[in-house]
Amino acid sequence: LTADANILIDQARLRAGRYAYQYQEPIPIENLVEHVCNYKQAYTQYGGLRPFGVAFLFAGYDENHGFQLYQSDPSGNYSGWKATVIGANNQAGKSLLKTEYGSSSSKEEGDEMKTDDADAAAEKITMPNVAEARRLAVKVLNKTMDGAVASPEKLELFTMSLDENGNCVHKILSEEEAKAVIAEVEAETAASGDT
Repeated sequence: LTADANILIDQARLRAGRYAYQYQEPIPIENLVEHVCNYKQAYTQYGGLRPFGVAFLFAGYDENHGFQLYQSDPSGNYSGWKATVIGANNQAGKSLLKTEYGSSSSKEEGDEMKTDDADAAAEKITMPNVAEARRLAVKVLNKTMDGAVASPEKLELFTMSLDENGNCVHKILSEEEAKAVIAEVEAETAASGDT
């Protein structure tokens, strides 16, 4: 399935490059997600073609909609989220996000973290800062990893934020920075008595 992912990533890069060439600006993240999902969905319609067997999380930023997170299924369906988990043990990760992220109890079951513009104005969920988000990501990974202890060798942490000039900055944490975040989470977990 890595080959499937590589084909779709190449398709996304090609679309983003063509959009940038044509319009002289980066492609909006939802346009990119829609293009990749349309490509995936086309493979489910014709005989003789095997559908792509991968799900993706797309994260991005644009000036109109801010930070965005989209999940795409192998079928080509996609949806926007404030926070979500895909892969093995995703239900355990989603239940942790429901309690830790600050979701409202008035929403229907299963939609706690889904984005919906109509509900967004009525509901005030405080977004975690970068440090809180890193710790929450490590907690989710600890809960969903099969029998493995979190270590910088087993996981890679990435942040996307705005600098003081309003430019989007992508950063992969160094091994020392990842160790520090993991140590914070382990200390917090030990203090609360969770396993």
